[in-house]
Amino acid sequence: MEPFTPLLALGDPFPRGVVPYLIGGLLVGLGASVVYLSTGIIAGASTFLESTLSYVSNVDRFNRFKYRQSRGWRLVFTAGIVSGAALWAFVLAPDPGIWTTRVEWWRLLGGGFLVGVGTRLGKGCTSGHGVCGVGSLSNTSLVNVATFMTFAIGTAQIVQALGVSP
Repeated sequence: MEPFTPLLALGDPFPRGVVPYLIGGLLVGLGASVVYLSTGIIAGASTFLESTLSYVSNVDRFNRFKYRQSRGWRLVFTAGIVSGAALWAFVLAPDPGIWTTRVEWWRLLGGGFLVGVGTRLGKGCTSGHGVCGVGSLSNTSLVNVATFMTFAIGTAQIVQALGVSP
């Protein structure tokens, strides 16, 4: 184990330059805006997942009327997110190798589980609170995003300072 080095992760916040992050952010914001302006629904990915679970679950939570009524287009929207990423990764990316990771599968699974728990506790995810909620100046979303970011930065600092690497 490497010695503890505080604030180790405060290196370059844009290691691939600003442009890819700017373009990605603009496209996410555009997509969320189109959904909100055309339907009045906040484009939160966690809600999209919940509505999709109505296809395979009898749990009341996943079978609310608004979920069942809109699950078709939500599924298409989610498929668009996944297929857009796949199109970029396999066809358009200048270096397809940047989409691979050396992180073990169990760490990705554990991280995904913790993100899911945080999403439930925060009653939404970063796309719902971070893109739509902050954009509409929702106090709840501002607090949630500040909490998400604080824990994410803190976790990254601790993990990296402890010498955990992929």
